[in-house]
Amino acid sequence: MVLNIRRRRPLGWGFRLAVFILWPLMMLLTKRDWRGTQNLEASPGGIIVATNHLSWFDPLAIALALWNNDRPPRFLGKESVFRVPFVGAVITSAGQIKVYRETAEAIHAVRDAVTAVQNGECVVVYPEGTITRDPELWPMDGKTGAARIALATGAPLIPAAMWGPQDVIGPYRKEFRILPRKTMHVAFGPPVDLADLMGQPMDSNTLRIATDRLLDAITDLLAETRQTPPPAERFRYHRKEDRP
Repeated sequence: MVLNIRRRRPLGWGFRLAVFILWPLMMLLTKRDWRGTQNLEASPGGIIVATNHLSWFDPLAIALALWNNDRPPRFLGKESVFRVPFVGAVITSAGQIKVYRETAEAIHAVRDAVTAVQNGECVVVYPEGTITRDPELWPMDGKTGAARIALATGAPLIPAAMWGPQDVIGPYRKEFRILPRKTMHVAFGPPVDLADLMGQPMDSNTLRIATDRLLDAITDLLAETRQTPPPAERFRYHRKEDRP
């Protein structure tokens, strides 16, 4: 039997509490533009949604788009957030997935995400790994976690592009400009074609090819949403692990 986790299924008290508090506020305080939502039905079971990362506000935007389309999201989140009093209890109950950044335990997040997808969940991944550092807010280079989950499960890898959350909270800024109401644009694309990579060794070359295809798809969706051509090359952010 194919599992398919929808809003009517048990989701954990933390998930229900977050929806009870946040859903009416988001519906009241934002305008919404969802596109390509039919792509969320690419599989009767679990899916991976990979999206660009603009702002600390955009998890609420993508969560609202998915919830309103009957795909309760499970996010990968920094392990440190799970240790915040009460917040940690809520997101643990809500089934969110711990990410231990830059440690030997980082692979556990992929393992737990694979299990969630196999159990019929909609798992949300930010392939950039952090809010974009691109000066024009285009997707930058990415990590391979989303590709790894997709290749391990065979589940559809759905690219998504957001535009609008940065108007509420700018990248890396301490601000909150919810009024006047901003439009949250979220576009979902068709699954990234990874058929030729299935069954191949899951080495760095295979994962990089899959990740580049994913980021190309996200960038194309964002360009269509913004009605602006993207840069010729993606911005490369030199993370700690990249530096000499």
